[in-house]
Amino acid sequence: MTSENASPEASSFVRKVESLLERTEYRRCDKGEDLEDVYRLRYKAYRSNDMVPYSDSHIIHDELDETPNVYRFGIYVDQQLVSTLRIHHVTSATPLSPSSKAFGDIVYPMLDAGDTFICPSRFASDPEWTRVYPQLPYVVLRLAPMACFHFRAPYGLSTVREDHAGFYKRIYHSEQISEPRSYPGVYNRVILFRTDANKDRESQLKRFPFFKSTPMEQRMLFAKPARGELPPLTILPTAKYYREAA
Repeated sequence: MTSENASPEASSFVRKVESLLERTEYRRCDKGEDLEDVYRLRYKAYRSNDMVPYSDSHIIHDELDETPNVYRFGIYVDQQLVSTLRIHHVTSATPLSPSSKAFGDIVYPMLDAGDTFICPSRFASDPEWTRVYPQLPYVVLRLAPMACFHFRAPYGLSTVREDHAGFYKRIYHSEQISEPRSYPGVYNRVILFRTDANKDRESQLKRFPFFKSTPMEQRMLFAKPARGELPPLTILPTAKYYREAA
C-alpha cells in the first residue's frame, strides 16, 4: 500500500502503525525476569477483560509454555513491555499447541496429511497501552506471518474467542473451521480459524506493508543460535527498510 493508491484514511492508519513499529523491539523470552514479566502481563490483560479467574500467583503459565516447539515473545515500546505473543510451530513431530489441544479431532488429521502450521496464542497487551495505541495488535501479530514465512508453514491456526473472530477474518482473511468450544482455564468459548499464508500474499503486503520483514529478522526471531553463540537480546523490526527502498 502506498500513498499513491491508498485512501487517505488507510494511508494514515499505515503511517500510525509504522510510526509505532519504529519504537518497537521484539524479545525472545526463554527464561528469567523477562519470562516472568510476560506471564504477569498475560494475567493482567486477561483479568482486565474478565477472561480468567483470580489467581494468587498473578501469572498465567501452562504446559504449552514448555514444549520444544514454543516461542514466547515480549513486545517492547520505548523499552517498556507492552504486549506478548506465544507461537508454536506445529508439525507431525511436534504437534503440541493450543489448536491441537482444543481441536485435536480437526488438527491431527491435517498433520497426518502432511500439513504444518503456525499457531499463535496467548496474545495479551497492557490495557493502558491498548487505549493509547489501538494500532498495537498489528505490531504484535506481524510475528505470525513472519513465522509462516521462516518455517515455510503453509497455514496459520488461531484458537480465538468468539468475540474476536471478526478481527481475524478482516485482517488475515481467515476461515472458520470449527464450531465454538470451551477451553481449559478460560471463561469464553473459542473457535478455530485457519489462514492460508500464501493466498493473496502480495495483496496483503500491499494492504499492510508493516507485515513485511527481511529473512534476517525472521532468522533472529525464530532460528536457534549456532553452538557457542548467544541469542540476540532484542530484534528490531525491518519493515521500514522496504519502505525506504520503495
